Amino acid sequence: ITKSIRESGVCRALLHFPKGKLKDISVLKNELKKLPEMNNLDLAYEVSTKEIYLWKNGKRNKISSEKIGKEKFIACIDFGVKKKILDLLELIGFPILVFPCDYTFKKLFDLNPQGIFLSNGPGDPQATFKNNLSNFNLLKNFKKPVFGICLGHQILSLLFGAKTEKMHHGHRGANHPIKNLRNKKVEITVQNHGFVVSKHKLPRNIEVTHKSLFDDTIAGIQIKNKPFFSVQYHPEASPGPQDSRYLFKKFEDLIKKNA
Repeated sequence: ITKSIRESGVCRALLHFPKGKLKDISVLKNELKKLPEMNNLDLAYEVSTKEIYLWKNGKRNKISSEKIGKEKFIACIDFGVKKKILDLLELIGFPILVFPCDYTFKKLFDLNPQGIFLSNGPGDPQATFKNNLSNFNLLKNFKKPVFGICLGHQILSLLFGAKTEKMHHGHRGANHPIKNLRNKKVEITVQNHGFVVSKHKLPRNIEVTHKSLFDDTIAGIQIKNKPFFSVQYHPEASPGPQDSRYLFKKFEDLIKKNA
């Protein structure tokens, strides 16, 4: 299996654990063909919250519509957000309100968040982006900081004209070295993605800030002349290396600067 993936790339697979007689291999192959390809698959909506909630003290809390936006807060757009990310965002010092991935930015801007976080999540980023294109385009007009991780990084890149592509085989697990191109330091990171921002014909308004030392793929960007930045990997890494926790401090500093 390892050799097949190495040589042929990521593929669909089916595990068969019968209680009785094994199914014929031809039957299993037909079942496998019914499984959708990851390309053009928008999975974010399936895992996103369907209602706004407050993340506080490590757990999800209900919040009434009357209280939303009554005090300063950070908005998290939930494409499949990890709890540890929310814990670290909470340390910035503002309430963390988590919104469905299809919540309109027009409504969100009216609530005046101090910053917007675009979360990690599953699926093809181009499918998620195209299915909510007109809404995502509104994000360009936001004046305050935006921070993206994983799928959020890919969405931000697409928003400013980059392309994404499916990898031959994705980056999975811990101990992935990336290089910070600004300070020249190497960070050991946790990664879990099968799509990546393409290096080809990258728009001039996107600065590449981090690169993978395994395959030179883009691992982080900064939008020029805007307080928008993102990374492909997981700086929250729990458990895992903590080399990249400074990114949450960067988000905090940008929020304070743009308050």
